[in-house]
Amino acid sequence: MSEQPLRLGNREIVLVGDRVLVRPERPEERTQSGLYLPQTAVGRHPVQSGRVVATGPGIPIPSPEAFDDEPWKENVRREHYIPMQAQVGDLALFLREPAVDIRIDGKEFIVVPQSAILVLIRDLPEL
Repeated sequence: MSEQPLRLGNREIVLVGDRVLVRPERPEERTQSGLYLPQTAVGRHPVQSGRVVATGPGIPIPSPEAFDDEPWKENVRREHYIPMQAQVGDLALFLREPAVDIRIDGKEFIVVPQSAILVLIRDLPEL
């Protein structure tokens, strides 16, 4: 779960379930041979990358108390989630098709379900 919600101006961005908010990295607009590609050709790649800026709480699962056979007990339900693998700051390589582009306060983001993330690249702390 992300440590604190993402704030943009006077707004707080809250992700639901197993969603990950990614700030996209600009794809290469120039080939190795020096040709410049139009934006329509650059955006067609099935895999894209970006930095994780926020994550949802994870996949919700039923509380063990929900299956209690003792009806006289007080029914206290707590939220239970399968934790997210993605962490803020990770570089994510993800499938483009299930992702959704959004714009908040003029900034571009992509909402990606965790199941569409192929690889997470995490910077390790130096010793």
